[in-house]
Amino acid sequence: MAITNTDFQNIALAISAYSDEAYTNAKKLNGTGIVAADQKIDASGENFYGQFRWYKPLSATVNVASLSNAANGTYTTIATDYANFIKTLRTFGAEQVNMQEVVSRQDGLAKIARDFAEVRAQDEHDALLSVLKGVAHSEVALGDLGGTGNGGLIDFDTDTDAAATGFFVDVNALGLHGAAATGAGDARKLFDSTAMGAARGERLFRSIGAAFKDYEPDFMYLVTSPEVMAEMRAANLVDDTMVTDGNLEFSTIFGGKFRLVMTRANQMIAGAAVGDLNAQSTKATFIIKPGSVAAQSLGLPTPVEVDRSAASYTGGGSTNVWYRWGYVMHPMGYDWAGATTAFATNANFISGASWVRKMDSLNLGILPIFHA
Repeated sequence: MAITNTDFQNIALAISAYSDEAYTNAKKLNGTGIVAADQKIDASGENFYGQFRWYKPLSATVNVASLSNAANGTYTTIATDYANFIKTLRTFGAEQVNMQEVVSRQDGLAKIARDFAEVRAQDEHDALLSVLKGVAHSEVALGDLGGTGNGGLIDFDTDTDAAATGFFVDVNALGLHGAAATGAGDARKLFDSTAMGAARGERLFRSIGAAFKDYEPDFMYLVTSPEVMAEMRAANLVDDTMVTDGNLEFSTIFGGKFRLVMTRANQMIAGAAVGDLNAQSTKATFIIKPGSVAAQSLGLPTPVEVDRSAASYTGGGSTNVWYRWGYVMHPMGYDWAGATTAFATNANFISGASWVRKMDSLNLGILPIFHA
């Protein structure tokens, strides 16, 4: 028995409020303002991948008017380009023995329906985290192509915007925070526990200053691990008041400047092997501008399907339910460079080879910070 798209939308709305994991469901990355819809992405194309057009940032030529020189002024070129994106499609199936409720009094189909909301939300969360790590892999590898220092952002000058410089900060590298860390004794964390008051967050502010310069946004999301979150709480940096964003409430630091999102983002990326990261940097924290990842659902022909087998279990019967969902999860400012002959997996998302920077670094929204 197939269920139509309209029926599926009604089911999804109904079961989302009854998930057994309602609390954790609300705390996932895909439920934050990091994700935004992008009308330029048209996922209806006839392929595993697609393209959308974007206008390149303006490189204006400003002329000085003259009353004595009749020569024409120089025009500014307005350029556009294409960016590639990849689609992905996921499925989730479960089986309910029809007669089981007689013994257990457990309505298995109702449980399966409640689980669907959590399974899909967790999958999208994992995909988004994989995209963030993939971008970090890509930027660390990019530093090997001619970047200075350890390949990342090491000062506040405009020369760090060079195309061959990785868009990341290594707190333990030579540059922003002094000499490079060489051992456990001088390994530096993101927050300085030896400083007083707000000075404990100087490394964080220096990092975003080097990255975004005078284009720093009003607020950003800070995606980090439970361990680093505990450091902030121990340093009394977490604000007393919380910020409400949609139906979520966020703890913040520095007067609401950073909205805190806790996830398992402290795992070291494999990109460290290329030599662009200091050996003392074993953790990663992401600073992300709002709307830095474009997400769009795919319209599926049969998103929910139910199959009944009357003869199974010696005539007791069983019911099999399959849920299917698809989406585009694309970091703005990057081009998909991975395989285009199949739906993307999280392993594809996390590969640095899958992403190529398309925009000027000042227009990027995902800043990986590596620290001890």
